[in-house]
Amino acid sequence: MIETPFDIDEIKRILPHRYPFLLVDRVLSYTLEPEKTLTAIKNVTVNEPFFQGHFPDMPVMPGVMVLESMAQACGILAYVALATAENLGGIYYLVKVDNARFNRKVVPGDQLLIEVKQTRIMRGMGKYEARVTVDGQRTASCEILCSKG
Repeated sequence: MIETPFDIDEIKRILPHRYPFLLVDRVLSYTLEPEKTLTAIKNVTVNEPFFQGHFPDMPVMPGVMVLESMAQACGILAYVALATAENLGGIYYLVKVDNARFNRKVVPGDQLLIEVKQTRIMRGMGKYEARVTVDGQRTASCEILCSKG
């Protein structure tokens, strides 16, 4: 079991992503019983490379990057939920995104609070509910399906 919170070094041990595509900065907590859940954060700074071209005069984090941050949090949860002596490692791939909703734009200075919950395991794939809030305001949500590669 990994102690929480855990920092970027532990996240980099779990996820293959690196700058500029590593979109989870810290895992605050996770639970495995009674439900598998994980809470993480992503600090959004004006130095993010996508802000140079995504509305440079009014920078907005692309929705696909918000979705990717949720998918990475799901990958971390999948890893810690399956981390046993026989089953360490592996990469978790995004398979499907359903019911994506964006309720608020994300701008430099925001801190994404990413909450994911595993709802089902089927045929080697995990289904997750994911949501992002900023300062307590609903920002984005979706359902994610990912698979271990």
